[in-house]
Amino acid sequence: MNDSRLHISDDSRYSSLELIGWWDQSRLRQARVLVVGAGALGNEVLKNLALIGIGHVTIVDFDCIENSNLSRSILFRASDAGRSKAIVAAEAVRQINPDVNIQAINGNVLTDIGLGLVREMDVIVGCLDNREARLWVNRMCWKVTRPWVDGGIQEINGVCKIFVPPNGACYECGMTDADYRLIHLRYSCPLLRREDMLEGKVPTAPTIASIIGGLQVQEVLKLLHGREVDEGVALVFNGVANQFYKTRFQHNENCLSHETWEPLIAVPLTNQCQLNELKSWLAEKHDLSFDHLMLDRDLVTELRCKHCSINRPVMQARPRVAASDGICEKCQQPMVAEMDHLISVNGIFANRRLDELGVPDREILHLISGEQSIYVELASGTNGQRD
Repeated sequence: MNDSRLHISDDSRYSSLELIGWWDQSRLRQARVLVVGAGALGNEVLKNLALIGIGHVTIVDFDCIENSNLSRSILFRASDAGRSKAIVAAEAVRQINPDVNIQAINGNVLTDIGLGLVREMDVIVGCLDNREARLWVNRMCWKVTRPWVDGGIQEINGVCKIFVPPNGACYECGMTDADYRLIHLRYSCPLLRREDMLEGKVPTAPTIASIIGGLQVQEVLKLLHGREVDEGVALVFNGVANQFYKTRFQHNENCLSHETWEPLIAVPLTNQCQLNELKSWLAEKHDLSFDHLMLDRDLVTELRCKHCSINRPVMQARPRVAASDGICEKCQQPMVAEMDHLISVNGIFANRRLDELGVPDREILHLISGEQSIYVELASGTNGQRD
């Protein structure tokens, strides 16, 4: 019998995996996977991606390692306390498998990740602990039509969800009014980020992180090999009763996440350019004009105290501004956040650099020309702390 599976070299670290009939190691070697979150769940996902030899992995996390992480995170050691989770996780992945080309981004997915990076990926894996970040990742994936696998764990229970844009149900399709209220609770009355909400701890055991992280990477494997997946479905595991079941999300035709940004115009400019520079380049190279830049992230332009008539310039994306930043130094009362998301090309911000308007590296910009939309992908700059 002439079976090529019998002739796989034992010298290859992937020889046992390649005995699986449909396994294609060359496809995995070329794959690009973005992992958002490097906590307990992210550790398990990254470990599994390293073992199967995913060629290109990017990990994003803004948090630092604490002693409490050591009981649930296989990639961290006591000597790593205080260091970036993303950077330490990347170092550990390189030790597990030097074949993996891994990049660490010490940043926040809400403010530091451009859509261009997401569009470069084959699959996105969410290992997050809050609804706001999940909703943001969901909308990013839909805009650039990239599949993503979401995971969530609590105590010894967990869930894995698979979404494949642009069709079918998405994460937001399954959100309830209560979910939206919980997202709004993360912000104070002036709509600024509340630090105490970010410090909440979700109790989890390392066992459930292993189970759900394994499920997530197994779904990633199916997606990368073009095999059938249960898209728009939640795979739920009840660790108390040892029960496993599926639930399907209903497609919501009015869902705000179902927006696809295409076609794209690639420009050689980065987020270090000024808005009027972008205007001139598009006019010269493509004979295009636009009136406004539509920001995905609300821009806090200033904080204003209605009691003391004090104005404090800010110019930061809303998720970067904490509620404590919005306290008047004179009367100690909450200030009002003045925000904008529609930037006129002829307005007061025309000479501002795009990064000063909250635009991250490799962002895809939404430009408005009358009633039409133009989507522009920026080139990569040197922003952000990357390993």
